[in-house]
Amino acid sequence: MRESLNQLYEGRKYLQHLMLCLLLMIMASGFVATPANATGVYEMPNVSAGEPTWLIDKSEVVSRLNEGKLNNQLEDLAKKTGNEVRIVTVRRLDYGETADSFAQALFKKWYPTEQDQANQTLLVIDTLTNNTAIVTGEAVKSMMSDEIAESVASETMTVPLKNGNKYNQAFLDASDRLVAILSGQPDPGPPVVEETVQVEGTFTSAEETDSKNSTIWVVAILIIATVVPMATYFFYQGFSG
Repeated sequence: MRESLNQLYEGRKYLQHLMLCLLLMIMASGFVATPANATGVYEMPNVSAGEPTWLIDKSEVVSRLNEGKLNNQLEDLAKKTGNEVRIVTVRRLDYGETADSFAQALFKKWYPTEQDQANQTLLVIDTLTNNTAIVTGEAVKSMMSDEIAESVASETMTVPLKNGNKYNQAFLDASDRLVAILSGQPDPGPPVVEETVQVEGTFTSAEETDSKNSTIWVVAILIIATVVPMATYFFYQGFSG
């Protein structure tokens, strides 16, 4: 009987250790993996004025077809006018970073002098939050005011995003508007938004689903970690009685 009790005790210790390990693994995957996927300014490739790199799609949200269209359109703009537009997408920003602070820092990294910055426009989007930002050089401001530039980022870009995360449409619309303005043509303006009745969605996003699944696992393991020792205890009491 003593040998059976020892085995029972060792089995309970093993189960508790296993539950604790699983709980720690799930918590680590939920809280430690997030910053590992974040993108900082100094993780971005170096790009300089005049270099034919127009789109850096870290989030991989632009199709190959539209990537080709954007590159051709922006390269043609640079050749004809000297005005360069670059678009950057990132999946997630470092903790405490915003789309605006990231764009400002990246703009200074790529174009360190006022001369380098003069004819540059940088458009950035964080696809986790769909927050956008735009930075322009002094020569660009004479053709496109800060108000219009902000409208490109906050209106032209975001309308397609609010209508089903249509990233390809958002970039094409923003590129069309920027090219028109920086080519000396009239500003076509932001897209016209049609008023529609908002119906609350019944589907959760992938991130919400992952979060809920992680929570369920944590709760389940906590329950198991509590129930197993209690069940073992009562079994031991009955066995010893």
